[in-house]
Amino acid sequence: RKYMPEASTNSVGADTIDEWGRVVPDPSRWPSAADGNGFTKVAESVHQMGLKFGIHVMKGLSLQAYNANTIILDSTKGVAYEEGGRVWTAKDIGVEDNVCKWMNQGFMAVNTSLGAGRAFLRSLYAQYAQWGVDFVKNDCVFGDDFDMGEISYVSELLGEFERPIIYSLSPGANANLELAKKINGLVNMYRVTADDWDQWEHVKAHFDVSRDFAAANMIGATGLNGRSWPDLDMLPLGWLSNADSNEGPHRQCNLTIDEQKTQMTLWSMAKSPIMFGGDMRRLDSMTYGLITNPVLLEINSFSSNNHECSCLLSVDHRPPVALIK
Repeated sequence: RKYMPEASTNSVGADTIDEWGRVVPDPSRWPSAADGNGFTKVAESVHQMGLKFGIHVMKGLSLQAYNANTIILDSTKGVAYEEGGRVWTAKDIGVEDNVCKWMNQGFMAVNTSLGAGRAFLRSLYAQYAQWGVDFVKNDCVFGDDFDMGEISYVSELLGEFERPIIYSLSPGANANLELAKKINGLVNMYRVTADDWDQWEHVKAHFDVSRDFAAANMIGATGLNGRSWPDLDMLPLGWLSNADSNEGPHRQCNLTIDEQKTQMTLWSMAKSPIMFGGDMRRLDSMTYGLITNPVLLEINSFSSNNHECSCLLSVDHRPPVALIK
């Protein structure tokens, strides 16, 4: 989005879109994106460091593109999408009554039953692949914003592309096993809780969720081009800003050290994707040691049959010990 000092995440007109209505990086924030380069040069730099490059995108279509009624690109031909003797536009495919719940002035669903709707999504994800993207977090399509049409078609596209792209879903508010079982085979990871911030009550809520998804054998179930994983959300550790704040004030994580260790241990045993949510530029030694703990990372990567077990009393009646298998 454009840098607008007074804007919020839900401000109107903050997107940078190309002639086909696709959201692209703002060159004033990403100078290498000029001349239609998108994130290509950024991805190249990231890959040169031996890392993967990911982006966080919203559902379907920008309301800015809808209001401008941009033309849909047929990316298989490199021209405007035509069907039934006419050119199709954003207002033909946008679903006005299906907007992102937490960004309702930003993005809306596209009608994937229409050839033009599918063409738009194809042009969008083909562009991501051309940029060199390795990971896409697709927001506003799961949980409260469940959109089976977009999820299934994007999954189909990613299965066709030569470039492997990890497909992640969000948000997790009101996500449940019933929803998860509809999509786990189409994706690689999916949020299963509301946003997790550095409050113990947030961390505590993940124990029951982890138990339930483990009991349902959803951890490491079959997924897109491999396996899929319930995602407990990013780890709010280290140097943070407040929720809904892009500019600060910044602060240290509010969890105690023991609470942080508990969170990292639970995420590892639940085999949740380990996504660090703090500022990498201000990484302190304690936080670094925690998120790179070799034992926890080995548990996260290589353990199996992880589930909650009953507590047992020892023969001499010492305090019960929770067993993790």
